Amino acid sequence: MLICRVALGDHVSFAAVEGITDEGKVGVDTSVTLIEAHPFGDITLADRQVSANRVRFLPPMLPSKIVAVGKNYADHAVEMGGQVPAEPMLFFKPNTSVIGPGAPIVLPATSAQVEMEAELAIVIGRMCRHVPAESAADVILGYTVANDVTARDHQRSDGQWARAKGYDTFCPLGPWINTDLDPTNAVLWGAINGEQTQRANTSSMVNNVAELVEFVSGVMTLLPGDVILTGTPAGVTALADGDEVTVAVDGIGQLSNPVAADNGASPWR
Repeated sequence: MLICRVALGDHVSFAAVEGITDEGKVGVDTSVTLIEAHPFGDITLADRQVSANRVRFLPPMLPSKIVAVGKNYADHAVEMGGQVPAEPMLFFKPNTSVIGPGAPIVLPATSAQVEMEAELAIVIGRMCRHVPAESAADVILGYTVANDVTARDHQRSDGQWARAKGYDTFCPLGPWINTDLDPTNAVLWGAINGEQTQRANTSSMVNNVAELVEFVSGVMTLLPGDVILTGTPAGVTALADGDEVTVAVDGIGQLSNPVAADNGASPWR
């Protein structure tokens, strides 16, 4: 099942998606069927199906926390001038960094080098801790696509990554969650203005999905809707005002966002 989160007028709901294109996008035949309540546990479909062109696709999940894994592809570790860590290297992105399909990635005026990172994201389906790798599938709702946007110059200068990874709009998620994906053999890629810059297979991960769930849940309790970003392959590329960035995982879909310079707009000004 493909699970999305949509706005239909003033109503926000989880929904099941049907009829996406072969490229993993919304097409003329795409429809959504609203889900009653939430997608955790038994899913009940409401008696309401609407065309996808009548809804606005939102981030498929608003997690309590986003746990990300650094240098989980060997070629990216080399690209960053380092080595693969002996254990998964974890960091957080705030949930205020989450945006959905089509929402702009805003380039902060403080950074001169903001880069995209295509990633497979794990969505947790129930509260759990100390999950053995062989039981990881039992606690996973499904998988979505993520863009771990990073202010690379801040990452180099700060000595820790909270600012570099934490700006508003720096975690696009979507367009939906696939509950049936095989995460051990999926192609992921990233492109800027239609030109592909990243391409890899999840089989190249240093630590696979099951191992990551075991490791992260051994550190902290995971809650329904929490997201684990599984790392990015080589090819991370800088973004510029006016770009269109797309990250995708075959079997899930394509997540596209425009890129815009910060215009200084704020409710506090």
